[in-house]
Amino acid sequence: MAGQKRIIAGTGCAPLSERGNDLYETPPVAVHALLRVEPLPKVVWEPSCGPGSIVNVLRNAGHTVFASDLVDYGCPDSRSRVDFLMERSVPDGVEAIVTNPPFKLAGEFVSHALALGVRKVVMLLRIQFIESDKRSSILDDGSWARIYPFSNRLPMMHRAGWEGPKAPSAMTFAWFIWEAGHHGLAALRRISWEPEP
Repeated sequence: MAGQKRIIAGTGCAPLSERGNDLYETPPVAVHALLRVEPLPKVVWEPSCGPGSIVNVLRNAGHTVFASDLVDYGCPDSRSRVDFLMERSVPDGVEAIVTNPPFKLAGEFVSHALALGVRKVVMLLRIQFIESDKRSSILDDGSWARIYPFSNRLPMMHRAGWEGPKAPSAMTFAWFIWEAGHHGLAALRRISWEPEP
């Protein structure tokens, strides 16, 4: 297999050493699907904004979005060199955190967002996020309110710099919602990223 890149068996993704900062841009259609089913407050924070896929859709929908990331990917009106996991407070006025976190840090992002005390935490995550016992504290505490799995696979999210073939996604994603004041089981509603007829 000389000259071929090693793929981690069963995951369909490159080894962590090749994924760099784990930037996989969110398809705008995923954000539009979220907005059709989940009300968001006027002011939100996108702490892993990349080049602005989520930010642009939310701003175009009338939201004020504080955008930040560890790396400067060129998102308009954003702050770079901001390590979300080191932040101790949210920007003034922010009532929700909405992001597609680096998968390798997804659990940490959710835990930290909840610890910051915002009213709503919205994360685009692989559906397999629910399979881990080590995430029981954030999945079983009663604040996980809703999950919106996609009934059809999202358009492929290729990592930044990917030069290979553009294949359809083999991974399933969902929007996970944690909400202050929610106590009980999470509600499930399947959604589609395709526009409604």
